[in-house]
Amino acid sequence: MKTSLILAALASLIALPAAAQSPTGTFVSQSGDTRVRFADCGGQICGTIVAARGQTTDEKNENASLRSLALVGVRMITMRPAGANAWEGSLYNFQDGKTYSGRMTMPNADSMSLSGCVLGGLVCRSQTWTRVN
Repeated sequence: MKTSLILAALASLIALPAAAQSPTGTFVSQSGDTRVRFADCGGQICGTIVAARGQTTDEKNENASLRSLALVGVRMITMRPAGANAWEGSLYNFQDGKTYSGRMTMPNADSMSLSGCVLGGLVCRSQTWTRVN
């Protein structure tokens, strides 16, 4: 009897869905040069630059009037939910001043994979970012 109760309890735990990972918080880019704080922004997830090493202004922005702005405070990522631990939306690359369609997934609570794509998603480049603090 005890064995069957234990087995039933274990089976119910295995049947529970995996907890959703939350991207809110601060993550550092794969290169270690950029820190971005992710927060809810009206049902989406927005990532704002909180620290950048090297380039300090948005000097490559396609909009010339924004090129003198500091990078800290620039919204770099805007994503909407797209399934379990997945989001899709846009990623701004301040290193070339372009915005790309993208996808974000979280394989675990301490890392995220960001993919920026061109040509309708035919060519994508991915990075793994790590949670800090």
